[in-house]
Amino acid sequence: MNIKNIKNAGSAKLGTFGGVFTPSLLTILGVIMYLRFGWVVGNVGLIGTLLIVTLSTAITFLTSLSISAIATNAPVKGGGAYFLISRSLGAEIGGAVGIPLYLAQAFSVSLYVIGFSESVVAIFPALDMKWVGIITTLVLGGLALFSTTATIKSQFFIMGLIALSLLSLAFGSPMEDSNVELWGVPAAQSVDFWQVFAIFFPAVTGIMAGVNMSGDLKNPSKSIPKGTFMAIGVGYLIYMILPVILASRADASTLIDNPLIMQDIAIWGGAIVLGIWGATLSSATGSLLGAPRVLQALANDKILPKWAGVFSKVGGKEKIPRAATLFTIGITLLTVYFGNLNLIAPVLTMFFLTTYAVLNITAATERFLGSASFRPKFKVHWVFSLLGALGCAGVMILINALATLMAFSVIGIIFVWLERRKIEATWGGLGRGVFSSIIRYALFRLEKEANAKSWRPNILVLSGSPGKRWRLIELADDITNGNALFTVTTIVSESNVPQEKVKDFEGRIMDYLANKNIQALVRVVRASDPFSGAMHMVNSYGLGQLVPNTILLGDTRENRSLVPYSEMIRHFYKSRKNVIIVQDEGNIGFKEKKVIDIWWGGLKRNGSLMIILAYLLKNSREWQQASVNVKMVVPNKEAYAGAKDNLDKIFEGMRTGFDYQILTAEGRNFWDIMAEESKNSDMIMMGLAVPEEEGAFEDYYVKLKERTKSLPTKVFVLAAQEVEFDKVLI
Repeated sequence: MNIKNIKNAGSAKLGTFGGVFTPSLLTILGVIMYLRFGWVVGNVGLIGTLLIVTLSTAITFLTSLSISAIATNAPVKGGGAYFLISRSLGAEIGGAVGIPLYLAQAFSVSLYVIGFSESVVAIFPALDMKWVGIITTLVLGGLALFSTTATIKSQFFIMGLIALSLLSLAFGSPMEDSNVELWGVPAAQSVDFWQVFAIFFPAVTGIMAGVNMSGDLKNPSKSIPKGTFMAIGVGYLIYMILPVILASRADASTLIDNPLIMQDIAIWGGAIVLGIWGATLSSATGSLLGAPRVLQALANDKILPKWAGVFSKVGGKEKIPRAATLFTIGITLLTVYFGNLNLIAPVLTMFFLTTYAVLNITAATERFLGSASFRPKFKVHWVFSLLGALGCAGVMILINALATLMAFSVIGIIFVWLERRKIEATWGGLGRGVFSSIIRYALFRLEKEANAKSWRPNILVLSGSPGKRWRLIELADDITNGNALFTVTTIVSESNVPQEKVKDFEGRIMDYLANKNIQALVRVVRASDPFSGAMHMVNSYGLGQLVPNTILLGDTRENRSLVPYSEMIRHFYKSRKNVIIVQDEGNIGFKEKKVIDIWWGGLKRNGSLMIILAYLLKNSREWQQASVNVKMVVPNKEAYAGAKDNLDKIFEGMRTGFDYQILTAEGRNFWDIMAEESKNSDMIMMGLAVPEEEGAFEDYYVKLKERTKSLPTKVFVLAAQEVEFDKVLI
């Protein structure tokens, strides 16, 4: 455990695992060992205490297995737990955990300093507790600013004080004649086992104190596993011996009532006081060393705002993060002077436990996915890491359910903030691997053909240049509304665009859509002409059963393109793809998005699909204020009564809330009725005839355009998918 100054790239490095072992062990052997251990033994007895110690240490040990696996997988730099998490789960999750972890460590310094100050004032009442805390903070801070190695070496002196206190306790004598009480005081007088467990558990969570020194270790991948396991092992041995000593020297009720029981049974009570001082000072020092290095790593990775870049600066041969250390000292001074941290202490514990849980999840996920990049020298089965994560989650709830909720809320808020900042990390994360596994699982479980009740549109938008036909992308986004997929497709000339430029085109379109807050897939295809390219795209695009079921495109305005355009529509229909054609003669778009008219011929096929599309549009933010009017034309008043009875039943069963209107022709032309009724609408939807015969569809389409040219923006709908759309509405 010798600490050596080894020159490495101009900086002093901690050569052996002492840099991990010493702070970790001393933080584990914290104040609770002296002030609350007797209370624990008194409430649950010798057997109960040994169970609590073993269970608590088991959770910490499982976490240390995960830490060791991650630490031996790739080079480890400064930042400790934050570095390990961010390099696996990505910058957003790493930052969401790292920022609270820094705050927890920074405020922990205050907690330990306040604890030390209270114990000093208890012996020397004339002293002012705040000034004792301030002076202690300045002394410890000065040591941390002066030399990391010297600070670590000072902990050996503190370890000596704790060892002296333990020896004084071991060679002490019983307070009273008593028998070892295996189960503590009677149940009516004791605290519940799990409550005692929750109070004791923070005593074994100090393993991060050494891990956070990762940037100051010569060989972190070797030092972190050895130092962490040694700290846990020695801590476990001491915690298993202490209950035996306490239970054999005092009754359970005495152990509960006397918080200074260790002083009374030790051979020299003053050694226990020195042990308390040593425990508080060592814990404060460990946090004062670790917290600035986490802050430094956050600044280096640009997780923090630009003004915090100063925290990445280092100074001296040991490259101490002095700005980050001074900032941490400042936080400590303020909280020591002004604050009582008892209220936020539970939340700080939750931040630590959240870090341990995320480390376990990271190792479990990497191992479970079998990532090619995850090749640790220290191999751990994913089941053990998962057990560690579950153990941490369970303990968090047992300790304080409200604090658990608050901690997760803070982490969630930070994650959303970092997501919106779109941090560009230079390292990968396992998020892509996780999503790939989820996608694989889902693909193999998709039905061969969508069930009517579970149908959703998967739209392929033939947009051309997105800026020129933006309304097509806008309409697809409103229909899917974040609940379904759509792909923006551009067909480019293979004679003008080389294959190596395709990815550049896709990247530009992605950036364009992102700037407009549109989430869509993007595909650019080279072809000799746009029509053959679109047909090829429909034939080949998709993954397994996850393929587009609806094609959304614009109208053709060139007569010479009418034949290939019609052939393309015919191909889509034969490929069982629904077709949505947006025709906008005057380029006026959808105007105010207040009125949708559906010209309806019945519930089957096109009629049902139009109702579904209109309903999906109504659920979007852009169209939620729109009124949907379903219009049906019957020849005369005699047909009106029967049609109304039929529509009353149909629309009551559909539960869409749409208005419907039955119009009587009385000899009038259908197209004249439509022109009069829908002249002020924002969108007009109507069905499209089946394009079966070559030549016939071209004539039909030309006439359709001619008859509706006076109307605002039209949406022609053709249902081709083998889905009973009417069952979606029932």
